[in-house]
Amino acid sequence: MADYLNILTEEKNGVLYLTINREDKMNALNHATLEELKGIFEEVIDNRGIKAVILTGSGEKAFVAGADISEIASLNEVNARKFAENGQEIFAMIENCHKPIVAVTNGYTLGGGCELAMACHMRIATANAKFGQPEVNLGIIPGYGGTQRLTQLIGRGKANELMMTGDMIGAEDALALGLVNHVLPTKSEAMGKAEEIITKIIGKAPLAIGMIVDCVNAAFLPEDGYQTEANSFARCAKSGDYKEGTSAFLEKRKPVFKGE
Repeated sequence: MADYLNILTEEKNGVLYLTINREDKMNALNHATLEELKGIFEEVIDNRGIKAVILTGSGEKAFVAGADISEIASLNEVNARKFAENGQEIFAMIENCHKPIVAVTNGYTLGGGCELAMACHMRIATANAKFGQPEVNLGIIPGYGGTQRLTQLIGRGKANELMMTGDMIGAEDALALGLVNHVLPTKSEAMGKAEEIITKIIGKAPLAIGMIVDCVNAAFLPEDGYQTEANSFARCAKSGDYKEGTSAFLEKRKPVFKGE
């Protein structure tokens, strides 16, 4: 496994440990980090020595606190669609991987970070984890598959509520909704639970595990929904509310939205 600027990698006993390593930026997903994720998972798919992946964020404060707002603020309708489709492609690669992928969500798991966690096959949260899709506060919507996967995981009503309000929920609420599989008090305990589950899975038949991934994903057939999301994300990116939302965030003030 090559060295990466924004992601730490370690392989032990056939398990690849990935740590998003932008702690000073709350592990926010910028374009470079996404491209590194893409390269890593291309190797995961092709490397028979890698049996499973555990994905987490550096430090205790955040798994991934969202996308990099400084990059989002420069989007327009044309490049916003490409921005969304690129993220969707990478997260679909994770979701469709025939090897088990477990996210250990420590701290803030918001926006693109929540979308990344949902693309993994399972999620184990630390007690301090916070989940949400707060994009509406920027005058935009989730663009990396969040509108689809959140609805699949917790149902239409609660997904609408979380995305429309932009509210965050804690780990125990996420567990009750089915957004996460387990909640553990600390990050080390959460990693231990992930390792326990992964060890059990990689002792099973790899072909059968891969087919389970295919069949579970086929239950939703989300292609049209993802395209609708990308198109809607792009339309938001040409709005005045989007420009106001991102500017207000960067200027550390409350946004004034006008619905246009």
